[in-house]
Amino acid sequence: MGILLVAAAGILWGSLGPAARVGLDHGMPALEISFYRGCVAALCFLVHARWRGSLRIARADWPAVLGFAFLGVTALYVSYFQAVRTGGATLAAVLLYTAPAWVALFSVLWLAERMTARKLVALALTLGGVAMVVTSGGGTVAITPVAVLWGLVSGFSYALFYLFGKRYFLRYDPVVLFAWAIPIGMLPLLALIDPQPRPAPAWGAVVFLGLVPTYLAYLLYAHGLMRLDATRTAVVATIEPVVAALLGFAIFGEALGLQGYAGAGLVLTGVVINEARSGRI
Repeated sequence: MGILLVAAAGILWGSLGPAARVGLDHGMPALEISFYRGCVAALCFLVHARWRGSLRIARADWPAVLGFAFLGVTALYVSYFQAVRTGGATLAAVLLYTAPAWVALFSVLWLAERMTARKLVALALTLGGVAMVVTSGGGTVAITPVAVLWGLVSGFSYALFYLFGKRYFLRYDPVVLFAWAIPIGMLPLLALIDPQPRPAPAWGAVVFLGLVPTYLAYLLYAHGLMRLDATRTAVVATIEPVVAALLGFAIFGEALGLQGYAGAGLVLTGVVINEARSGRI
């Protein structure tokens, strides 16, 4: 069940880049998309948490919640949509999945998880696939140093979702944590945006981003993470860049070269190896 929940979240996350492209193509800047996406999701989580009846977080845990809000929410929302803007949805989604490397490293140091040979093989294939995509040519995706940098920053920030969640989702309802972390994480963006009238498709993209690949996907991911260790969760979720690549090609004609698609295949192979054990696949 944990694998299915995380995979479903990864599929929904795969729509992030293409939906963001719709907003960008209709004149809404990346920071504005990030801010309004967070506002829609925050409203959903606040209503959900109030319906559950509690928004309480212990005083001792507030430093961790604030750190996650700024490093895992603000930084991720800014860097990912900037990666989409500078390099396209496909490249941004693939670079986001340098996250398993960060998760594997810090889960050993911070969560005392065991690094097995299977995890190392799956991790090596995943990162090798990402490297092949980044260095590929012959497609329509523009691979520039700026796009790669934004993508790598988003991967580091995204890793914090797994590390923070593994420690705190068993202590608090994930809905409560997101109800605080997302609106707090949106505060720095408020000072950076210049709200202007935007066309209906841009607002439609923002609402979709807040509801589907944020609110709903975060719920699925959180409940999956509670059933798996952090490294396995991060590797299973690498289905996202494959979904994003398919959507990017179908909707916008974004195409990787042959090496890029081979790299995406390695990413999926890493997922299969990680899960191909008795009773799992």
